[in-house]
Amino acid sequence: MTQSDPIFRLEGVTRRYGNLTALDGIDFGAEDNSYIALLGPSGSGKTSLLRVIAGFEAPDTGRIWFQGRDITDLPAHERGIGFVFQNFALFPHLTIFENVAFGLRNGATKVPDAEITDRVRASIDMVGLAGLEDRNPDQISGGQKQRVALARSLVMQPKLVLLDEPLGALDANLRERMQTELRTIRERLDVTFLHVTGSETEALAMGDRVAVLDAGRIVQYDTPDAIYDRPIISDVALFLNRFNLFEGTLKDGSFHGAFGAAPVSSVRANDSDVYAIRYDRTRIFDTDASDLPGPALPVRYLASEYLGSSIIFLFETADHKTVEVDHHLSLGEPRDLSVGQNYILSWDPAQAIVFGKEAAQ
Repeated sequence: MTQSDPIFRLEGVTRRYGNLTALDGIDFGAEDNSYIALLGPSGSGKTSLLRVIAGFEAPDTGRIWFQGRDITDLPAHERGIGFVFQNFALFPHLTIFENVAFGLRNGATKVPDAEITDRVRASIDMVGLAGLEDRNPDQISGGQKQRVALARSLVMQPKLVLLDEPLGALDANLRERMQTELRTIRERLDVTFLHVTGSETEALAMGDRVAVLDAGRIVQYDTPDAIYDRPIISDVALFLNRFNLFEGTLKDGSFHGAFGAAPVSSVRANDSDVYAIRYDRTRIFDTDASDLPGPALPVRYLASEYLGSSIIFLFETADHKTVEVDHHLSLGEPRDLSVGQNYILSWDPAQAIVFGKEAAQ
């Protein structure tokens, strides 16, 4: 396998459960020595994809390649791929040391006791749990259990670790800290992490690259900034939860929607005509303002949410659609708005992203 080859590759992988198609002909490969975030809404097929790669389930069609060899028909324990479960799946009757050592003690290849001790202690130390080896899982915190589950995977020295929403059971502060620790551990070991999450914030913060999965297909695979700034279809923009999306009609170089007509310079192929503008690129004006930068969307102010570094303002359009404006506090104090008052939202049309049926033809 050359440096440019992916560490794993899926070719036409489909997985069905009765009439439900969880994975729909996926072609996808991930770079070696990287942190890949797999982002998708509930029911998009994220966990099914991990389980097929790990070998816990077999695809109905397609092939799976790992480090240059076809592993489609290999059982899970022979693939050399680590897996960290969402609920940690620790053995409650075993100590932390024995939980981490379990795979080495019960593998197909006999590992000497001295090597088991050295590798387990090194893995436990790597995840910051030295000194807790003799405790049981019910004697440690949720964050520590997450580290034990990771150490149990890493002790097997895999080149690929699959993480199924590993931070989902943690509180907000611990989740943020573990994001940093997971990236640090991955970089130290020179392994590839494939991290499944339903959180767009988590995916964009952690992944060197982000794969967006929707309805069993990888619809976009790119760097976090490209995903954030240039979603390829309207469903990606919707799932990022950073865009106001408007339905309308694209015709003769203009998009006609709730804000009137806006000029369009480029269109991305889509199943329907959708206009997208980011929350942080939308500005608030009084109803009598004459210096609007672009389209005028009449709205009524509902409420605001303080997020620490920014404030989200919530508005309602005449057709009862909720739209949001993100004001970052580094730009200065936010406007003092009155609940129930009417305002105008506007933006530079050059910063909008337009998706349309005409580009798909």
